[in-house]
Amino acid sequence: MHLRKNDSIQRTLALLVTASLLYIPANLYPVMYTDALGSNEASTIMGGVVLLINLGSAPVALVIFVFSVMVPSAKLMALFYLVWTVERHSALDPRQRSRLFRIVEFIGKWSMVDIFVVTILVALVQLGGLLVILPGVAAISFAGVVVITIIAAESFDSRLIWDNMEDKDSVN
Repeated sequence: MHLRKNDSIQRTLALLVTASLLYIPANLYPVMYTDALGSNEASTIMGGVVLLINLGSAPVALVIFVFSVMVPSAKLMALFYLVWTVERHSALDPRQRSRLFRIVEFIGKWSMVDIFVVTILVALVQLGGLLVILPGVAAISFAGVVVITIIAAESFDSRLIWDNMEDKDSVN
């Protein structure tokens, strides 16, 4: 038995709003800057995906798109949905909502894939000396989104999903 998480809904909602606000600069600003022989170029997440597709690296572009755009967006929407259904004491199937919560928890850690890609790329390229890659503001914002959504998922008390079922059982 574990104690209930105090103010779970309010804390989770505050973290989700914060993550949503950080998600905006994470997608609008450059995630990295490249300097190749004096030519500076900034790349956003979607700009990087388009560039990788144009360079013939569609599989890598797909991985970056899925883990940098789709997963964080889906995770935010799923957590907002869970908070919303708990707050309004929804009669929707608690097993499905509980399964959704476990999926969100599982995929949460995989959202850091593109931050790791940028980090590894920076480390590898710095060894060459001809090309310099620096992380941009979006990398910090995106890392914040990932970390805050992981904390939001941890702060959500999943037992609240089942509380409405207990209320219905006591009425019958």
